[in-house]
Amino acid sequence: MITHGKGIKIFAGNSNIKLAKEIADLLYLQVGDSKIGRFSDGEISVNINETVRGTDAFIIQSTNAPVNDNLMELLIMIDAFKRASAGRITAVIPYYGYARQDRKAKARDPITAKLVADLLTAAGANRILTMDLHAPQIQGYFNIPLDHMMGGPIIAKYFISKGYRENNDVVVVSPDLGSVTRARKFADMLHAPIAIIDKRRPKANVSEIMNVIGEVKGKVAILIDDVIDTAGTITNAANALANMGASEIYAACTHAVLSGPALERINDCAIQELVMLNTIQLPENKQSKKFKNLTAAPIFAEAIRRIYDDVSVSKLFEGRE
Repeated sequence: MITHGKGIKIFAGNSNIKLAKEIADLLYLQVGDSKIGRFSDGEISVNINETVRGTDAFIIQSTNAPVNDNLMELLIMIDAFKRASAGRITAVIPYYGYARQDRKAKARDPITAKLVADLLTAAGANRILTMDLHAPQIQGYFNIPLDHMMGGPIIAKYFISKGYRENNDVVVVSPDLGSVTRARKFADMLHAPIAIIDKRRPKANVSEIMNVIGEVKGKVAILIDDVIDTAGTITNAANALANMGASEIYAACTHAVLSGPALERINDCAIQELVMLNTIQLPENKQSKKFKNLTAAPIFAEAIRRIYDDVSVSKLFEGRE
């Protein structure tokens, strides 16, 4: 519970009100009174209906689809709090959109992850709290403090509860070479070996499985990734594991974007269960019997408490409390 006298307030944009309420409940707070709507021409209207002067304000908003609307909501809310003389403004961004354009892969590419960082800072954010950035170097794009929470420990606790720790029948699988470090950290939590899917991506959102490096035959395979978008990579990997003789196939991610054909691909592939965190609030038309939703609210609530109390947040970076 928040105990000392300095004011704290939790506010939410429209992207993930359910998660914001969970976080506020854990802190014994109410979500602040605000209204985010639209003018007749489609421009975003923000009304903050209570005083925030001198308070520690935390704005909870994921920047998933509709990404531009959700990002503008967040920027306008930050500006509103700055002009209302909030003492400190922390943008709590469970899912940080535009993170996949984090470098110039070819000539004349933008670096939108840096652009968004600049926009958040220019709007007036004093601090950023987020989870599982697609590329860790994005932390360096900010000239303000950024706390980077990890979703892996939450997912690992779920699989440990199913008896998959120190189980010789379990293997953690990286769906591509870029996720090997994440898979290794996750495997360390389960005390399990890893395998790697070696794939080639001929064009954006299209992946082709090439080879499976590691022993998966007769094993319970757990695919782990940070983001599942169109689900091409994860479903192709799952089907490849099935063809290689894996006995059971699970998948897990922090951010379930699930755009385009993702839902159909997941329902039709070899994945038995997809474990995800609630950093993105999925609408009813993106639900499936295969989904297992876990909440990230406790780690965000604890991080907010520590930021507010001016104590170390670093123990939460790897899921250590």
